[in-house]
Amino acid sequence: MVRGEPSRVLYIDDDPALRRLAQLALRRRGYAVELAEGAHEGVDKARANAFDLIVVDHYMPSHDGLATLAMLAEAGVQAPVIYVTGSEESRIAVAALKAGALDYVVKTPGDGFFDLLDSTFRQALEALSLRRQKEEAEAQLRASNERLEAMLSEVNHRVANSLQLVTSLVRLQASGITDAAARAALENTQQRIGAIAQVHRRLYTSDRVDVVDMAEYLTHLVRELEQAWSTPGSPRAVRLQAEPVRLKTDRAVSVGIIVNELVSNACKYAYPPGAPGEVRVTLQAEGEDRFRLIVEDDGCGMPDEPTPKGTGLGGKLVAAMTRTLQGELVMDPLARGVCASLSAAC
Repeated sequence: MVRGEPSRVLYIDDDPALRRLAQLALRRRGYAVELAEGAHEGVDKARANAFDLIVVDHYMPSHDGLATLAMLAEAGVQAPVIYVTGSEESRIAVAALKAGALDYVVKTPGDGFFDLLDSTFRQALEALSLRRQKEEAEAQLRASNERLEAMLSEVNHRVANSLQLVTSLVRLQASGITDAAARAALENTQQRIGAIAQVHRRLYTSDRVDVVDMAEYLTHLVRELEQAWSTPGSPRAVRLQAEPVRLKTDRAVSVGIIVNELVSNACKYAYPPGAPGEVRVTLQAEGEDRFRLIVEDDGCGMPDEPTPKGTGLGGKLVAAMTRTLQGELVMDPLARGVCASLSAAC
């Protein structure tokens, strides 16, 4: 229906007198009515023209109303159908509704039937208008979400590229420094930036731009850590077992920094120089809304009175990220090695 124009109605009935009467009565009520003699003509007209409503009479000698409904459906006609029957048997009305009719009207003598038909038309058109508005609103919302996701994906792409550029600059600066401690500090900074950049790379390539698949993220992160800390003289193996856990971006960054610091610390200090060593990272789901992260090694363990090795920045970062996650980190000395366990909400 075009705004300001009368609703177009197709009236299908085998009775020519009733068709003509319906056309006159409905035109007086403001509808543009076209008539069709029986099912075949009705289906042909419905397929060739756009109607706002279709009226189908139940009692037609050639094809009854239920058969006509089936023919309309088979032809792909989308206009809502109002079913008209002279029978007060509820089974016919139920059968018509099951066959695809939007509503039904019981035919009665006199002008009251057309008043009832008019009222049913108005309700049907209002319901159709509301449905169209809902569909349009949903389509606009989907389009808006798609635009926002595309923008966020582009932001993550740009952030990942920027962080990669910073990493390259830090690496370049480290290569020109002769002081071993300063060079090591820059290399550690480079790895920390890389852990954050991995999050944004995952977001850019993922179908979700608001959460991070932690199993996929940690797979790439531990691979980079293994390559960074493993040398021919001191090989390091970093093993990962991760269950399906998804975290928001900021929480994923915090977990990534914790993994980076704990794995790096184990690779540097758990095993003697020149000896091989393994570090294991485990991510477990605890119910629907919590997770547990475990980083453990088989190295020399923790001294009775541990003192920070290096600058101590790694320990401060782990503590800060644990507070950000509102989690609890427990360091357990093992018979061989250390087990760090973090429990937090997703």
